[in-house]
Amino acid sequence: MSTTAASDTGSTDGRSPEEIRDRYTEIGPITGSLHLDLQGTGDQIVVGIGSRRGVGIRDVRMAMGQALSVAGVRARDVVAIATVDAKQNEEALLELADVLGVPLKLLPADVLAVQQVPNPSPATERLVGVPSVAEAAVLASDARLIGAKHTYRGVTVAVGRLFAVPKLPRPQEQTGPQGGFGVSTEARVYDQYDEAYIAEDLGHHGDAEIVPGLVDLAVNVRGSAPDWLQHRLRDGVSDLSSYPDPRAATEAVAARHGRPADQVLLTAGGAEAFVLLARALAPHRAVVIHPQFTEPEAALLAAGHDVQRVVLAPPFHLDPGLVPDDADLVMVGNPTNPTSVLHPAQTLIALSRPGRVLVVDEAFMDAVPGESQSLAGTPERPAPDVPGLVVVRSLTKTWGLAGLRVGYLLGAPELLRACAATQALWSVNSLALEAALAVTSPQAVAEAEGYAVAQAGEREQLLADLARVPDIEVQGPPSAPFVLLRAGGPDPAGVHQRLRSAGWAVRRADTFPGLGSGWLRVAVRDRSISGQFAEALDRAVHPG
Repeated sequence: MSTTAASDTGSTDGRSPEEIRDRYTEIGPITGSLHLDLQGTGDQIVVGIGSRRGVGIRDVRMAMGQALSVAGVRARDVVAIATVDAKQNEEALLELADVLGVPLKLLPADVLAVQQVPNPSPATERLVGVPSVAEAAVLASDARLIGAKHTYRGVTVAVGRLFAVPKLPRPQEQTGPQGGFGVSTEARVYDQYDEAYIAEDLGHHGDAEIVPGLVDLAVNVRGSAPDWLQHRLRDGVSDLSSYPDPRAATEAVAARHGRPADQVLLTAGGAEAFVLLARALAPHRAVVIHPQFTEPEAALLAAGHDVQRVVLAPPFHLDPGLVPDDADLVMVGNPTNPTSVLHPAQTLIALSRPGRVLVVDEAFMDAVPGESQSLAGTPERPAPDVPGLVVVRSLTKTWGLAGLRVGYLLGAPELLRACAATQALWSVNSLALEAALAVTSPQAVAEAEGYAVAQAGEREQLLADLARVPDIEVQGPPSAPFVLLRAGGPDPAGVHQRLRSAGWAVRRADTFPGLGSGWLRVAVRDRSISGQFAEALDRAVHPG
């Protein structure tokens, strides 16, 4: 399977959609010849897809990757994509077939309409005449549905296994108990998915929780940039006629970390950094340590990579021995979103192996007073010599610049050059470059340290307020500008919505791999808000 990322527009390798269609599409039902042609060992997977018109390839690949994750199978085992024949001109599906090197089976609507699907959709039946294109396409392909169908941004994907192939056990699965209230905290290593985590949604982020009128405890970003930074950015608006030149900002970031400039690549926030890494790397075994920020895995799936997960149970401490020795790409957050756990630097360094790329997401490290466990380095404390280490940094959290999108990668020059080769021209705009130049000065770094110390004090007040709420388990000790808690009480699953009804937006955390019903992430605000929130949480946990 190719690991080269395709664009959202057009086809791959300069070929037209017509050329791809001629090569990959097959009209009519999948017949027994498919089974005969694909004899061999391992899973043989059919992916059924229903999509809105004009969907982009990234959304299709994200939806497929998450559906395969739910089913516990790998992208390399896909032997066919199936859909309704009305989709024969859908470029994203044609491109997906081309990337995977498998046929796109186009099935007549009347064939799909007679399939007895388990999850019919009245809207789909009204529009297409088929109760579920994705599920029906799998069933019409003589395949058995596995896992739940998955919908992501207008794309619905169902996964099936061909009847002729027996289900094989998933490798490296440890079926020890989950962590939780009074339960063992043994961590588990498994490929892609476990049924306990069906609520997960790699595309859900805290900003989706925000609506006017709610107190925002869902987004982990400073409320607004300081006045001096706002004034500097306003001044920068007068000089937008020139194309962005990243050299000065790159030098400033390099100086802030005591590194040469060729070890810095500026990006449009941390999210773009993960996309660039996913495009530039071709891992044999990519491992993501969860629970953590979902964009690293989302970027890998969108780039066509298989992902293996190491899922930590409470209290979410990392044992490097859980990561398979042959993993050649490992991604971990520090401090981790959403757990707020700060892993010791030596624990992360122990993950290093010859030939392995180790990606550490330090998006919230500048909110940790002293940054003692950082691997990014400073002029006074140079970065450790760890082969394959890449550090991802964000400048949007502490400085209230989420809308500006600015971050960077720190790593070996050759790897950063490979990432830069996949980056859009002028990806980081002029105002973002001005912000990077401003907030990496020694004076700004000192200001960020003072802000981190003050915020740590506010976090301690929040923890004290939460300690007075019965049936609330706070994971700790937290080290980031947010805390992760688990609600008990008579109805943990309803706490999130009851808080919303009472005027509070918090980040539901059951969408993170490894977490389930009742988990919430709460941003640290000032102490007056923390006290009011604790009272509202008490009422939400104990309704009536």
